[in-house]
Amino acid sequence: MIPLSPKRRIFLHSLWIFALFYPIKRFIGYTIPKKPVYVKIAAPLPVGGYLLTSDFILFDRDDNCWALSRKCTHLGCKLHYSETREILECPCHQSQFNSSTGEVVKGPAKKSLTLLPVEKRETSPYYIVTT
Repeated sequence: MIPLSPKRRIFLHSLWIFALFYPIKRFIGYTIPKKPVYVKIAAPLPVGGYLLTSDFILFDRDDNCWALSRKCTHLGCKLHYSETREILECPCHQSQFNSSTGEVVKGPAKKSLTLLPVEKRETSPYYIVTT
C-alpha cells in the first residue's frame, strides 16, 4: 500500500464527506413546488371593466384580458387601484405601477408586478386566473 501525503489524505477525506452529506443536504433543503390555484370568475366583466379581488386585479379591455398581482414588490402591502389615473398604488410607501403592464412608474419599488395568466371563455366561468 502506498502511503498518502497529508494534503492528499485531507483532500480525499473532504471528498468523502462531501459525497456522503451532499445528498442529505439536498433532501433536507427540498421544497415541494406550489400547485397552481385556478380562480374562476363566474360573472362577465363590463366592457372596459375590472374586478378587484384580494390577491389580484383582473382587467378586460379592448378584447384583451390580463390580471396583475395586488402585492407590492417593495414590502408586500396590498395595492389600491386608482381608476381615474389608471395606476396601482401602494398605501405603505406610495409606489405606483402601470395598470396595463405592471411596470414600476414611481418607486421605491424596483420590480414589476407579477402578470398572472388569464383564460377568457364565452360561458361560465367567464375567466380563469392562475395564481
